[in-house]
Amino acid sequence: MTQKCQNTSYLRNFIFGVEDSLVSTVGLLSGIAIAGVSKTTILITGIILIFVEAVSMAAGSFLSESSAEVYIKENKDTKRSILSSLIMFSSYFLSGFIVIFPYIIFQISDAFKISILLSLISLFVLGIIGAKISKINIFKNGFKMAIVGGLAILVGTLAGNLLTQINY
Repeated sequence: MTQKCQNTSYLRNFIFGVEDSLVSTVGLLSGIAIAGVSKTTILITGIILIFVEAVSMAAGSFLSESSAEVYIKENKDTKRSILSSLIMFSSYFLSGFIVIFPYIIFQISDAFKISILLSLISLFVLGIIGAKISKINIFKNGFKMAIVGGLAILVGTLAGNLLTQINY
């Protein structure tokens, strides 16, 4: 695998880990916050999600990268696959706490809004970082990342609202 391909793989794992963590975590937490559960339940749910998903995403990255190396008949040295999975784990794990942090220090109603806002801002910044590295339009990519992520956040919020209305 060429150096450029390796770097692309590392960047892809970083962006995917951050984006998925922000979107999945804020979507879930927004949905359950709207459902009216306690702050403790929100925090426990969020932390469990981050741990489980960070490991799952890292495992998926490792297996995917290993499969790609075998497919293109690269040597079967797993160092690149391990590094890619560590990047995925770290980016997912750390980004998830951006979403949880407001629930630690604010009341649920305020934390709900701040968590969504921080996630959207983080997604926009992630889009800018990816665009700068890729040498593409930074604002277009920033807005694209925030809009796509925002749609997933909206789904979590609507699901929580719908389930609350059903008294599930």
